[in-house]
Amino acid sequence: MKKIFERPIISRIQTGMPNKIGLKTEYLPIKDIDEVPVKDLLKEYGSPLYVMSEKTIRSVYREAYQAFSTRYPKIQFAWSYKTNYMNAVCKVFHQEGSWAEVVSGFEYEKALKNGVSAEKIIFNGPDKSEEDLKLAIKNQSLIHIDHFDELYTIIKLTEELEERPQVAIRVNMDTGIFPQWTRFGFNYDNGEAWDAINRIMISGKMDLIGLHAHIGTYVMVANAYRIAGTKLSDLAVKIKNKYNTALSYIDFGGGFASKNTLKGAYLPGSDTTPSFDEYAEAITSSIINSEINPDDLPTIILETGRALIDDAGSILGTVLANKRMADGTKTLIIDVGVNMLFTSFWYEHKITPAQDFSHHTENAKIYGPLCMNIDVIRENVDLPPLKKGDQFVISRIGAYNMTQWMQFITYRPKIVMIDESNKAHIIRNNETLENITQLELVPEHLKK
Repeated sequence: MKKIFERPIISRIQTGMPNKIGLKTEYLPIKDIDEVPVKDLLKEYGSPLYVMSEKTIRSVYREAYQAFSTRYPKIQFAWSYKTNYMNAVCKVFHQEGSWAEVVSGFEYEKALKNGVSAEKIIFNGPDKSEEDLKLAIKNQSLIHIDHFDELYTIIKLTEELEERPQVAIRVNMDTGIFPQWTRFGFNYDNGEAWDAINRIMISGKMDLIGLHAHIGTYVMVANAYRIAGTKLSDLAVKIKNKYNTALSYIDFGGGFASKNTLKGAYLPGSDTTPSFDEYAEAITSSIINSEINPDDLPTIILETGRALIDDAGSILGTVLANKRMADGTKTLIIDVGVNMLFTSFWYEHKITPAQDFSHHTENAKIYGPLCMNIDVIRENVDLPPLKKGDQFVISRIGAYNMTQWMQFITYRPKIVMIDESNKAHIIRNNETLENITQLELVPEHLKK
C-alpha cells in the first residue's frame, strides 16, 4: 500500500553555537555558598546580592602560589586592584603575602590605606599625574614607566626631589597573541624598549630595577608567556652586559584566563583554560633557560587578577517575570542587570537555580530589570522552568563586576563575604538615595 504522506515540520533552533557536550547546562541546584543557604542570605541581605567566599580566595591563591614557587625560588604576587578593590578582598590577598598593583592615584591611596608598605606597591598605567609620581618617588614605590613623556617627567622631577626613583619599564611585544597589545609600554620588536632603557641608564637619575610586560587579557595559550619571558630575559642580559646592572625582578603582569566561558566559545572555559601549572611551567622555564646568570636570578612578579578571584564571587538574585516574545522565544526577567554584571558582555555566565527543579528544559533569553534593550544577561541558555519569585545563583563573577559596575536606574546592592568559619559579613552596604545624591548641588534658583 502507498504510505501516508506526512508533511515535514521545520523547527527554529534558537540556541547558540552547538557543542558536543549537549545543551543542558544545569544538573543540580546551588542551594548554599560555603554552607550558608542561598535563601537565608537573600532573606537577610536582600535581592540581588553579591557574595564573596574568603575560603575560595585563599584556596585559589595558595594553589597558584604553589604552582610557581615549586618551580622557581623567587616568586611574588601583587594583587591587581582594578580587578576587585573591595577593601576586604584586598586585605585577604595582602594577608596571604601579596603586594599591591595599582593603575591610578585613587588605587594607590587605597593600597596605602589598606596597610600596604609603599615599597610593595607597583604603580602601573599611562595616567600618573605629577603629584602621583612625586608621592610614589618619595615613598620609594615601584614605578612602571609607560611612555617617553612619563620618563621625561620623572627625570624633571628628580631635580627637585632627593630620592632616586625606583623604576621599571613596561614592554610590549609580539608573542603570537591576537590582537597584539601595543597600546601600553615600549615595543620590544622595533627597539623602542631598548631605547627607553638606554635613556634611563645614561640619565643617572633613577634606578632601573625591573622589566614589566602585560601581553593581553584572558590569554588561553601559556606558551605566549614563554615567548614574553624569553624576550624580557634578553633585555635583562643586554642590560647586565652593557651596564653591569642586574635587575631585581621581571614582572609578567596578568592576563591568565579564569574558568568562565567566553561568548562564542565552542567548549566551556572550565575545560579549556590552562591551569596555573601550565602558566607556571612556561614562565619559569623562560627565565631558567635564558642566559641570565643563576647568581642574578630576578624575582618573578605576577599581577594575576581574574584567575585568582572569579571563582570566589557569586551574585544571587530573583526571577521577576516570565515572558513569551512575539517570535515565540521564552524570556526571563531577573533583578540582576548589566549595570551589576558588566562581564555579561564577555561571558556566557553560569546561571543555576537555587531550588530543586525538573529535568524539563527550554531555551530562554535572560533579561535584567533595566529599561534598556542592551540589558541582556544571557542571549541563549537552556534552563528548567523558573517562575516569579524563584531564586538563582550566577557563578564566577568575582573579577571586574565590583569595579566596573554602574550606578544606573537601580541601587547597587550589598556585598557580603563569607569567612572561613562560614559566617557572612557585610563588606559594602547597599546604596541609598541619600548617598547617591550627596555630591549633587542645586543652584538656588532651582530650589523653589
